[in-house]
Amino acid sequence: MLTNVHRVAVATAVLAFSPANLLASPTVEQALALKPIQADADYDIPSAEIAAKCRIEAASELGSGWIIREETGQMLRRFLDTNNDKKLDQWSYFKDGIEVYRDVDANFNGKADQYRWLGTSGTRWGLDKNEDGVIDSWKMISPEETTAEVIAALRERDPGRFRRLLLTSSELTQLGAGKSLESDLASRIKAAEEGIAALAKSQAMVTSESKWLQFGGTRPGVIPAGADGATNDLVAYDNAAAILDTNGTHSQVSIGTLVRVGEGWRVIDLPKSEASAGFFYTSVNRAPDVIEGNVANVSGAMQSLLGELEKIDKQLSETANTTAIAKLNRSRADMLEKIASQASSADERATWTRQFADSVSAAIQSGDYPDGIDRLKKVVEELAANKDMTELVPYVKFQYLTAEYGQKLQAPNADFAKIQEQWLKDLEGFSKDYAKSDSAPEAMLQLAIAHEFAGQEAEAAKWYSQVISDFSASPMASKAAGAKRRLECVGRSLELRGKTHDGRSLDLSSYRGQVVLVHYWATWCEPCKEDLKEIKALQARYGSKGFAPIGINLDSDAKLLTDFLRVTSLSWPQLYESGGLDSRLANELGIMTVPTMLLIDKTGQVVRRNIHSAELDGELQRLLK
Repeated sequence: MLTNVHRVAVATAVLAFSPANLLASPTVEQALALKPIQADADYDIPSAEIAAKCRIEAASELGSGWIIREETGQMLRRFLDTNNDKKLDQWSYFKDGIEVYRDVDANFNGKADQYRWLGTSGTRWGLDKNEDGVIDSWKMISPEETTAEVIAALRERDPGRFRRLLLTSSELTQLGAGKSLESDLASRIKAAEEGIAALAKSQAMVTSESKWLQFGGTRPGVIPAGADGATNDLVAYDNAAAILDTNGTHSQVSIGTLVRVGEGWRVIDLPKSEASAGFFYTSVNRAPDVIEGNVANVSGAMQSLLGELEKIDKQLSETANTTAIAKLNRSRADMLEKIASQASSADERATWTRQFADSVSAAIQSGDYPDGIDRLKKVVEELAANKDMTELVPYVKFQYLTAEYGQKLQAPNADFAKIQEQWLKDLEGFSKDYAKSDSAPEAMLQLAIAHEFAGQEAEAAKWYSQVISDFSASPMASKAAGAKRRLECVGRSLELRGKTHDGRSLDLSSYRGQVVLVHYWATWCEPCKEDLKEIKALQARYGSKGFAPIGINLDSDAKLLTDFLRVTSLSWPQLYESGGLDSRLANELGIMTVPTMLLIDKTGQVVRRNIHSAELDGELQRLLK
């Protein structure tokens, strides 16, 4: 929240960047006096000694404005005028040279109306409709950050902060949960909205000294479209929780059910000291990923281990030394194994074992823990020998196989053909040995993708079909169905509908009589940008003859597309939906990588489903005759 002191500081600093002064260089002191509007932003504030050696320079990219750097060249602040109206509209703050927070004036009226946490500070993106410095709603917020916000609302006894996290009536309608679920959800949301003021005032679960420590929850699940009358896939956590630290004592607060809406997550329940029955999936009494034991005070041994894990995670976030990172990842793996051994139930031990496998596999694939591969293999063997834990073997083994494949690809002089051949054998063996496991659909999908990229399309189609038939409720099934549809689309009409980045409706059927290029791309993809140059040239050459490109942007953040289009003008429509490579637009044709381009003739039939930009000119000459 923007305090009076904070408002004065902001107002004073903004004067140094008024429109009249924008063309004149401000001083470093004036620039560093400007503070983020959201007080919980964590950014570098240089000491007086360091500030005295800082320098300010004109911004040369993304618009005009100013950049403040330390003597070493590391960036501290960046203030921009992105639309060249001689008024600043973007204020960025950095930590360790990484942008971690940004105030944004999206409507260019001189007042910030959006607040974004970036880089190592998370993913939150708050909207401030009335521009009073208080977030009105969340455009983007992760499940972890949602639970942290609930704890902050209780700590500050702020009902409004909690209500901003509640599923709204319009979002409830947007979910398409079906009449029965929608009615039950509405009742729970109403109860939470009406009860939060009294709870915030009287609760003793969270004190002024309490700090959010970590998120507790299993993997999210999917209520597929068609189940219980749902018209859309509904993604949710049941029995999510927040683990707290209050002066060295760990406790937990049950957050209840979290529902995904667009790029954010919403709550439907009041927080409680004890977990209640799940809303969507189960009637269990606890979140499986939450620490067992007394709600207000878990065992001393577990508290100590969690504290050590927190210290390791903090060290990992603060170091860039490769050797140190490898040692810390080894220590983190040690700690996760110890926590699993202290678990008071089989479910809890399974949860920590999965986290161990995920953590070690990710570190191996990033090159930050090469020795972890032997450790994963050993755990697979130990689990297989323990009759009470054999159900975990498929999960950990798939993480092992994935890590091994990634590590082999990183090796100097790697023989890609041999590595790929072995990867196919490993995936096929896993898919047959663990055909009913939770990891099987992902393994089968990877197998299908590998065959497709190897040009073995019949084999790819076979495995896509198996994912669809054997795991219809899995999120992998929609991606597999789209991929199979893409493989079989040549000579067939294609359905494509959506909204462009600026809100216009587009239907491919309205393009009949034109030759259409559908281009899947993203701003982080350099080959895609080269394609854009070629498409722009071809449109200038053939646009009047009936050539019509359609872009489908698969960035995970719409702002990346908006910023790109502000600098690089594209005259053809750009469809966009949140989710990136997992969005509806990507899943409908199983798009696995970008760039991907499809060419459609004047009758609306697909003639090429994976055309390269170098081939476009010749094909257009043929199709436009």
